[in-house]
Amino acid sequence: DFLKIDMRVGRVSRVEEFPEARKPAWKIWIDFGPEVGEKRSSAQITNYSREDLEGRLVVGVVNFPPRRIGSFVSEVLVLGALDDEGRVILLHLDADVPLGGRIH
Repeated sequence: DFLKIDMRVGRVSRVEEFPEARKPAWKIWIDFGPEVGEKRSSAQITNYSREDLEGRLVVGVVNFPPRRIGSFVSEVLVLGALDDEGRVILLHLDADVPLGGRIH
């Protein structure tokens, strides 16, 4: 079952406020390279500033069905873990890898 989940490396290309979300969130656009392309996500990672996110490498699940959140369609689940205070801490890559690279 694990192999059915398509996790890829992407770079956050754009971040916008998402005031209509019920829980604080950003609208983010992520470039997953030529095979997958750019995808959108609503991410409850407001403990990160726009400046911290733009240009950052992230890991996302790119083959879950899209979810509509208000008027925004979220196409990717960005992966992270919760810290002791309930904040999402994004998975971190410690070296540059090609956009769209699969997580094995």
